[in-house]
Amino acid sequence: QGQLLAKSWSSLFGGQSGAALRGPIYSFNGRNILTDPLWPLRLAWHGSTPRGSHARRWDCQGWRSSGTAEGMATGLGEGRLLAGHRHNCSTP
Repeated sequence: QGQLLAKSWSSLFGGQSGAALRGPIYSFNGRNILTDPLWPLRLAWHGSTPRGSHARRWDCQGWRSSGTAEGMATGLGEGRLLAGHRHNCSTP
């Protein structure tokens, strides 16, 4: 059994700005990314517009470590996963 992250699909992507995800989110190595200091920014990288379309200029596709490309990502504490902001693709 899993834990409930959001009440509905629409609340997960279009929820109120003060809403927060429910329960922990784990990395592949078992760390809770919402509390572990290894994840200081806690971003969900998605490359989408707020309406869910592909943000072609802001998806980090073709990113190189020496580049200055930006991609769309949202802080997990914001409550709206697609209410992203541009972040440098080199951001850990």
